[in-house]
Amino acid sequence: MKKVGTINPVIILDEVDKLGHDFRGDPSSALLEVLDPEQNHTFQDHYLEIPYDLSHVMFIATANVPDPIPAPLRDRMEIIEIPGYTRREKLAIARQHLVPKQMEDHGLKSEMLEITDDAIEEIIEHWTREAGVRNLERQIASVIRGVAVKVAEGDTQKRILKTEDDLREFLGAPKFTSEVAERTEETGVATGLAWTSVGGEILFIEATRMFGSGKLQLTGQLGEVMKESAQAALSYVRTNAEKLQIPKDFLEKSDIHIHIPAGGMPKDGPSAGVTMFTALVSLLTGVRVRHDVGMTGEITLRGRVLPIGGLKEKVLAAHRAGLKRIIIPERNKPDLEEVPKEIQDELEFVIVSKMDQVLEAALEQMPGSNAPKETAAAAN
Repeated sequence: MKKVGTINPVIILDEVDKLGHDFRGDPSSALLEVLDPEQNHTFQDHYLEIPYDLSHVMFIATANVPDPIPAPLRDRMEIIEIPGYTRREKLAIARQHLVPKQMEDHGLKSEMLEITDDAIEEIIEHWTREAGVRNLERQIASVIRGVAVKVAEGDTQKRILKTEDDLREFLGAPKFTSEVAERTEETGVATGLAWTSVGGEILFIEATRMFGSGKLQLTGQLGEVMKESAQAALSYVRTNAEKLQIPKDFLEKSDIHIHIPAGGMPKDGPSAGVTMFTALVSLLTGVRVRHDVGMTGEITLRGRVLPIGGLKEKVLAAHRAGLKRIIIPERNKPDLEEVPKEIQDELEFVIVSKMDQVLEAALEQMPGSNAPKETAAAAN
């Protein structure tokens, strides 16, 4: 504050969720007094040893995840959640900021290189998968750097990058493909929606059945909450086996194995409950899940679907992956207001409160029927 010559600066506390706590001290305890407007006008540290007025300072803290921040410290903060960018927003940021900045940094002029909007969308779709634009900027820089090398070698012909093939020369093979295109035609596979600290992700949940003695096996680095969701889903299926057209003794000589790919990444949370339930019913009835459906929601043994968090990020992830129908809990309907209008217009949202409604919207046909059944409970 002495350096800037003012008593009302803006101080950024970056990555406040990474605070350490060991024998050398506890920074969060000091921050309690610094950030509390009731105390910081007489803040006293161990350097000055006299009260100092910090009440005029604007503190802005950043964090990827709020959970690691100690509760007393979090209670003194006004939390503003900033979701990930949509594809259209990424395109605008790249066109207006990232490309001009990298062109200038690498000494290229517009008569040497043109990166079209189609090329930027290809980079967003096939070479990046993130909530922000940090990796997008790296990929754009790689392209421009490659062109700069060509220019330095004497190739002065203007390059116009439009297609995926134009980008392969500088970025190599695409790193990501549409998950929907990878979907198998087998039963027992459902697509869930997950929240992570860097945005939403889609999550395949696979279920299979083998000869055994009625055990449930779970793999994929699942946390305790997710394991309990799988147990609850299986219990509901067993309780309602007759209604679901499933033999009551389906577990007597069988084991059930539920796996969530990307086994190297820990996963937890209750919102995969409806996806596990749908995958189990698909496996046991032989009815496939629609390939363009994603779902999220917590389940209960009474067959209710409870609300979840991070809906906007999950919807953006579904849209990125090419899904068309999204199943969400009824109590999350107000959260749709946070989803950009252009995304809502491209997706069909099915609002559910019971697990029977989930099956109507997710399966190609209801168990026991011969014709596909469309749900009427759709809302845009």
